[in-house]
Amino acid sequence: MNESMNQYMRRALELATLGRGSVSPNPMVGCVIVHGSPGSERIIGEGWHQRYGQAHAERNAILSIRPEDAHLLPESTAYVTLEPCSHYGKQPPCADLLIEKRIGRVVCCNDDPNPLVAGQGFAKLRAAGIAVETGVMNEEGRRLNVRFFTAMEKKRPYILLKWAETSDGFIAGEGGRPVKISGDLSDRLVHRWRSEEDAILVGTNTARIDNPRLNTRLWPGKNPIRIVLDRTLSLPPELHLFDGSQPTIVYHGSESAHEGISPSGGPLIHSFALSLMDTLQDLHQRNVQSILVEGGTTLLKSFMEAGLWDEMRVFRSRMLLGNGIKAPVVQGTLVSREMIGDDELSIYQPQ
Repeated sequence: MNESMNQYMRRALELATLGRGSVSPNPMVGCVIVHGSPGSERIIGEGWHQRYGQAHAERNAILSIRPEDAHLLPESTAYVTLEPCSHYGKQPPCADLLIEKRIGRVVCCNDDPNPLVAGQGFAKLRAAGIAVETGVMNEEGRRLNVRFFTAMEKKRPYILLKWAETSDGFIAGEGGRPVKISGDLSDRLVHRWRSEEDAILVGTNTARIDNPRLNTRLWPGKNPIRIVLDRTLSLPPELHLFDGSQPTIVYHGSESAHEGISPSGGPLIHSFALSLMDTLQDLHQRNVQSILVEGGTTLLKSFMEAGLWDEMRVFRSRMLLGNGIKAPVVQGTLVSREMIGDDELSIYQPQ
């Protein structure tokens, strides 16, 4: 693979990450426009998809080009991390824009699995006489948009299981009593993770015993959708989950599903679901592409036993608890391990 191509695609991938947490359910996309031949190349435009519903990466890259360089587009290459869209959504098709601007060549990481695109963007470009090269840094592109690809290919959200455990393997005190296990730096990191995912999910016991807010108060990012599994609708309405401060979905086993408002007037949805897969399929229909599961051992194990998880993030502290609720047994393959303050953070993926 041409190293200069990789160099510009790496830059496009880097730009794409700037949209993390702001573009879902769209994918993160970056674009770099390069003029010239090898040895005399220079970047004349850069852009990324900054917010859902706003301009896509290709349009932002073209808008960034200085007026005196606009005439160079027919002799330039657009390095873009995902196939340019070919349909009208909240924005017009990027493939049409590249054709209109007479771009000379398009180099891309990944085909778009969205049935509304699925090769049609590339077909449009080629039909207009534009050279197209695909598959450049394909694996890196898939890793970047693993949530988007999971939603498109598996028809469910990407699922991250997260918990903190003591060095002797406990996740909570006796009877589920809450215990602060991880340190302040880890807590802040978790709030950053919350801002990057579409939703956060807990079970009935965690909701009742911990009374969590499930927001991003320790990080300057958006709040996720709150999801709680309350099969018998037994949770009291005064919990923080129902304070109306952010959208909340309650999944239960009663067929009298309804949408309504919380006691404080905020958005609250009640939805019927008999199984985890029912819940995930409903969330997929609601365009929820990723879920951070912060439940207790019972809920975490239910996802593991169903094989419904894509990533596991486990904090281990130096604390010794002696007794209490045992943490789940880790599964999968270790991907990375690092220290976050005094806590060890290990990340696993399915084998």
